Amino acid sequence: MSDNTTHNILQIDTFACAWCGLTVSAVAADGTRRNHCPSCLHSRHVLDHVEGGPSRCHGRMSPIAIAVLRTGDWMVVHRCVRCDELTSNPVCADDNQLILMRMAVRPLAQPPFPLEAFGTL
Repeated sequence: MSDNTTHNILQIDTFACAWCGLTVSAVAADGTRRNHCPSCLHSRHVLDHVEGGPSRCHGRMSPIAIAVLRTGDWMVVHRCVRCDELTSNPVCADDNQLILMRMAVRPLAQPPFPLEAFGTL
């Protein structure tokens, strides 16, 4: 082959999940960019959301909650297991729906007060 030959190589942007090891496409099924595993929802701490730019931490980001924006869009709230920084990222169309629902109903299933208190109101 000649040095002048142009090679068209398809590069797929992937990453390995920090928790379950799944090879994940960085592009979700709906075409949006993703930064978390669709299976277990864990991520890697690669952006410093406090100071901006790349993070030196690279700790595992554990999904801890769901937040719902005024627009109705769901966000996965992550906490870094190394430095405790909190971040939020949009839910992707192909994210594990069972894990999302478990996180969404956890505050109702495990309230910080006894449910018997409602009987006296």
